[in-house]
Amino acid sequence: MNPDLLLLLGISLSLGFTPGPNNAVASYSAFNFGFKKTIPLIMGVGLGYTTLVILINFVLISIFKTYPIIQEIIRILGTVFLVYLAYKIATSNTSNNEKKTNPVTFYDTFVFQFINPKGVMAATTLISKFVDQDNYISTSVMVIIVCSLTAFSSITAWTLLGKFLRKFATNNSFIKRFNYVMSVLILVCIIGFYI
Repeated sequence: MNPDLLLLLGISLSLGFTPGPNNAVASYSAFNFGFKKTIPLIMGVGLGYTTLVILINFVLISIFKTYPIIQEIIRILGTVFLVYLAYKIATSNTSNNEKKTNPVTFYDTFVFQFINPKGVMAATTLISKFVDQDNYISTSVMVIIVCSLTAFSSITAWTLLGKFLRKFATNNSFIKRFNYVMSVLILVCIIGFYI
């Protein structure tokens, strides 16, 4: 196997499976609404991140190098959205009496990928490191496939974790604490974007 592919897999998997805003929201969603209602979120993250990687690879990388301020703007927009999302999760209703609908949609998660600081930084780093100008098409395809598979597998794994943890939710107090933990995890991710 190609050593570059092994390194790409290792870095991509470590970036995809570590805690981040997408993963925290997926766990929250599956915990509160179930796996089936989280499928649109999974698809939004997977397809959105894949689209982001394609755009960065073929268009945005040169723009980011010329105008680094754009990445700073993305980070600020992502931060504002994540603070709002953390607030929504922390204050979500834990009552089982009301019919619950997932507040996070396919569209939300698809669009969020373009202002998700972790995703933009990860895609930019992986493309910069692994796309070889001499073998542009083949290395681009390799990076896009690995990133796509990582996005779908990591978001699904975190969704399954949320679904698994739901088994331990015996009362509203536990659910509220879980939602607070997911909110704090999102806020910690924001801090990580600035250090």
